[in-house]
Amino acid sequence: MPNNTGCALTSKDLSVLEDQLTHMAMSCKVAQHHAEAFQNPQLKQVASTVAQHHRQHYDALLNYLNGCQ
Repeated sequence: MPNNTGCALTSKDLSVLEDQLTHMAMSCKVAQHHAEAFQNPQLKQVASTVAQHHRQHYDALLNYLNGCQ
């Protein structure tokens, strides 16, 4: 499906990307849950960093897909 930005995504591509977004969102939520649950400050920081990492990747992919509309 070509569009103005040059993105050419098939329905299969979109399905795979949708699954990837779902996995990234779940990973972010799980890491954030652990960050809130850990008592050890070092583990809390690591889990928070992992959550932030997944959120950034999620946001980047979503922004890319929104630019393809």
